[in-house]
Amino acid sequence: MTGTPRPRRITSLDVARESGVSQSTVSRVFSDDKRIIPETKARVLAVAQELGYRPNASARSLITRRTNLVGLITSDLTNPFYPLILEAFTAQFHKVGQRVILFTAGTGEELDDLLPDILSSQVDGFVVASASLSSAVVRECLRAQTPVVLFNRTAPDSGASQVGCDNIGGGRLVADVLLDAGHSRPAFIAGRGDASTSRDRERGFVERLAERGITDVLREGGSFTYQSGFDGATRLLKHSDAPDAIFCANDITAMGCLDAARDLGLRVPQDLAVVGFDDIPAAAWSAYRLTTVRQPLGEMIRRSTIRLLELIETSDSPPTLEVMPGQLVRRGSTRPSNFSRSHTGGHL
Repeated sequence: MTGTPRPRRITSLDVARESGVSQSTVSRVFSDDKRIIPETKARVLAVAQELGYRPNASARSLITRRTNLVGLITSDLTNPFYPLILEAFTAQFHKVGQRVILFTAGTGEELDDLLPDILSSQVDGFVVASASLSSAVVRECLRAQTPVVLFNRTAPDSGASQVGCDNIGGGRLVADVLLDAGHSRPAFIAGRGDASTSRDRERGFVERLAERGITDVLREGGSFTYQSGFDGATRLLKHSDAPDAIFCANDITAMGCLDAARDLGLRVPQDLAVVGFDDIPAAAWSAYRLTTVRQPLGEMIRRSTIRLLELIETSDSPPTLEVMPGQLVRRGSTRPSNFSRSHTGGHL
């Protein structure tokens, strides 16, 4: 039995014939060749739309030497912060005609383990948005002349462009919030030791505390996870000189800290204040009502996308650094500032 014939695929030759131009002119139109006069471009595009022509991406990449593919390198998708980033980056790149390939390290893997796949991927550029930063991945990508933008990571000598939140400034902001509320025994629960975000948040926090006369700051290591927050807070709160406020390197760590405090019978914020960083959606849940520093993710992602596209267009562009301030979001895990009461006798 003979089936229904499949419709013939419209080709660039069909568009050229109907437009009255050469096939190479059609190819140049769809590769955005600036030498094509606007009238010709408009005519070719109108005919292509009328015929239902769609350029072949593989063929076009041979002409432009670009694939319209960008790589997003990340890890630890169990942290709610990273799925948010992935979704937002994918939507932003799709708006400008780019497709996204995700490279993520699984449990027990390091980013360096992904290096063979990364280097053979034939993408036009990479955004590195991982909690940890592999200098080997960045170095090898740049050596292959593939542009790289570091998202919310600092690596001054990497040669890569960087876009991020002012993590040091965010740490300083938290120190002021806690001291202004009358706390005198602050502590910090860190993220991964190889994460610049954790180091910078701790640095800003500790430096600002020292400027205001607090030099004895308890500290627990962590890994940006709920469990590390729970365990770290449990150890801190059983200390002989337990803290009355804890700053956590991210929100999910702070949620573990809050649950540990409640398990120990402490009232939040009367007995203990807790502050996180990121402002993930769960931070606003009624079970946590977490005070946190909100990163300007939308603008950070927009600027990272623009910067990567600029580097793809002009590969010899020097690396740049863009840093944006975070915003304090006050919720129920901290007391309000007591500055006006103690200094002016006013009420908040």
